[in-house]
Amino acid sequence: MAEAKFSPSAAAKRVLRSAATAGLATLSPDGSPFASLVTVATTYAGEPILLISRLAVHTQNLARDPRAALILVEPGGEAGDPLAGARLTVKGRVTPPQSDPALRTRFIAHHPEAEGYASFGDFAFYRLEPTSAHLVAGFGRIVDLTPRDILTDLADADELIEAEASAIEHMNADHPEALELCATHLLHLPAGAWRMTGADPEGIDLSNGARPARLAFPARVTTADGLRTVLTDLTRTARATP
Repeated sequence: MAEAKFSPSAAAKRVLRSAATAGLATLSPDGSPFASLVTVATTYAGEPILLISRLAVHTQNLARDPRAALILVEPGGEAGDPLAGARLTVKGRVTPPQSDPALRTRFIAHHPEAEGYASFGDFAFYRLEPTSAHLVAGFGRIVDLTPRDILTDLADADELIEAEASAIEHMNADHPEALELCATHLLHLPAGAWRMTGADPEGIDLSNGARPARLAFPARVTTADGLRTVLTDLTRTARATP
């Protein structure tokens, strides 16, 4: 079987959507770089979401200068070689604290443990607005990308976004075996208690509690009926895949 044509945009989006943690680079008061480790999720469009404390050095740096970069690594690279997996550096500006309920909902869905401190007075949700990106996905696969390359178009997707919560609840409560089949047969991941944690026009996010994953759709979806259909089709394909 011929190898699928490499798509830098698809590879970058897969890293962006599947990474649970990232290295965050901010600028210290003297202009020198400061690096820290943060947990991340994404907006429906794919912009990174951060839940960080105002007391943290990186947050204080961002209050002075919102320019930042994140490096994200796709989970599950070759054993013994931490540089074997695809990785994506996203540069941009971090917004002031955000009160958008969708940021909280999507972040907590990806990081349930964060619910215990997300309401603390010193913690807040922030969003990184990308200005550029740099993908390293293997030999000969090093590409500079634009925001348009890594973000998802949300035009006409209001119905899908509104249906996301009920779809997640339905799939996790009534079809956990279908999610596990998709994870194991389509993504070739280990068996486990796979759950759906998010949906957008280009795919769904999965997690087994220890590892996140991304299952891309074969075509763009913008409606609730379209989401039901593609999930049914993917499950059928997974059942038929050895």
